[in-house]
Amino acid sequence: MIIQANQSKMFLFILTICAVNTVNVCSQGKFAKKMQTLILLHFVPDYWPNIVLMFADDLGYGDLPAYGHPTSYAPNLDRLANQGLLFTQFYVANPVCTPSRASLMTGRHVPRTGVYPGVFYPSSTGGLPLNETTIAEVLKTVGYNTGLVGKWHLGVGKQGMYLPTKQGFDEYYGIPYTHDMCPCVTCFYPKDPCYYSCDTQFVSCPLFKDDTLIEQPTDFVTLSERYTSQARNFISKSVHEAKPFFLYFAFHHTHNPQFASKKFRNTTIRGAFGDSLAELDWSVGEVMQQLRESGIENNTFVFFTSDNGPCLVHLLNGGSAGPLKCGKGTTYEGGQRVPAIAYWPSRIQVGRTSHLATTLDLLPTIASIVGAPLPNVTIDGVDISSIIFKGEKSNRNTFFYYATYCKPEIGVYAVRYEQFKAHYYTAGESNSGRNNHDLDCRPSAKETVHSPPLLYNLNEDLSEQYDLSKDPKYASILSKIYEIKVKFEANMIWRESEIKNKKDPSVEPCCNAGCTPFPECCSCT
Repeated sequence: MIIQANQSKMFLFILTICAVNTVNVCSQGKFAKKMQTLILLHFVPDYWPNIVLMFADDLGYGDLPAYGHPTSYAPNLDRLANQGLLFTQFYVANPVCTPSRASLMTGRHVPRTGVYPGVFYPSSTGGLPLNETTIAEVLKTVGYNTGLVGKWHLGVGKQGMYLPTKQGFDEYYGIPYTHDMCPCVTCFYPKDPCYYSCDTQFVSCPLFKDDTLIEQPTDFVTLSERYTSQARNFISKSVHEAKPFFLYFAFHHTHNPQFASKKFRNTTIRGAFGDSLAELDWSVGEVMQQLRESGIENNTFVFFTSDNGPCLVHLLNGGSAGPLKCGKGTTYEGGQRVPAIAYWPSRIQVGRTSHLATTLDLLPTIASIVGAPLPNVTIDGVDISSIIFKGEKSNRNTFFYYATYCKPEIGVYAVRYEQFKAHYYTAGESNSGRNNHDLDCRPSAKETVHSPPLLYNLNEDLSEQYDLSKDPKYASILSKIYEIKVKFEANMIWRESEIKNKKDPSVEPCCNAGCTPFPECCSCT
């Protein structure tokens, strides 16, 4: 590992300094502290790369200009795509946000984490189990500062027991779940109401700083500016401390209801969704500008992607899956294939790649980059460094699709092997639209078993239109995929659900705990 090789260099460096000083000097506290700073300043820039992971919400495969959208405005993401590596076959582990984020953080499929079925709500008592190891906790083992700005959505729980600060993050600034789970008031400047009513039965959106609730309801008109300032300050502070850092910037954009500040309202020709995307892009640009100003852009691995496909039920405000079938909530391509861009000047294999990769792969890849040990559990991700740095094929040639409401008696819905995808079960989902032009996407398309499974060649048919399962020449492919499925499921251990039947209004974040009338009384600035 890179870091292991350079530990030897550090010891030689220390010994050289100590050789020209007395043992007493080398053991003195002041000298030791100066030595630590000097070593960090010398070695961190070359051997401890910073990690920036930016995660959009409900941004579809077809929403970015880099992926072909003709009216979206995202110049900063265009720059990352043009100077980085753009993935055309990148997947999330689940088609909705909570289980998708659990797999991102742990590198493990959702049955192993217990973060299923569906998503956490403000009244959920469960969360990502504390004995699961997150990317932040992996990086803490090798001395990284860790910070999260934005949406967590992996649980709050009683007395905040599942907040990010309990999961390896030194700092947290954000709303711990999706903002449509709060009563909506104003989304755009000056007093433009939200087009969507949101979940009015819960408390208003709580803004946390670390473990402390500091604002309720959250002012969304200024939220992105504050998030971005927080991200920049975290980078600047880490550089000042001469410590490598992991910044996880989890945007609320472009999830419904869309929102944006005065600076971005009515600035794009794509309407509310386009304005929201433009503000997200601005935040990306500000983070990149801070890396440049801090002199560390060339030593920072940046990765941008989305948590799942577009929420098509919201029509013009629902995003786009481009040429893919269906969207959020389904195991069709539109639900789980998402935009993804890797960026690292002089290190990344610039261009486009069609090699298979997933959010599950980010934890083992980041661990490999920094030389950190992997958790002593089953990791479903693989190291995709060969794709990112060499343009070569990775070890991944399979992917397993779990449904939004996955359950042990069903298991995986679909299996991908190389370019072939076999659907053993299909179902529509409300997030893909009650009036979707494709009947397969609608919630009225109930769970259906397929025997033989539907089979598609995704390299030639990314829209999943032409079923090959009845063609005899693909019999061997179906047999191979079935063997892969049986072997995988035989080794899958389902953890007890952290979501099912675990709700209690008393755990909803309220800055006036115990007040009445609840939840309206939960208000503070």
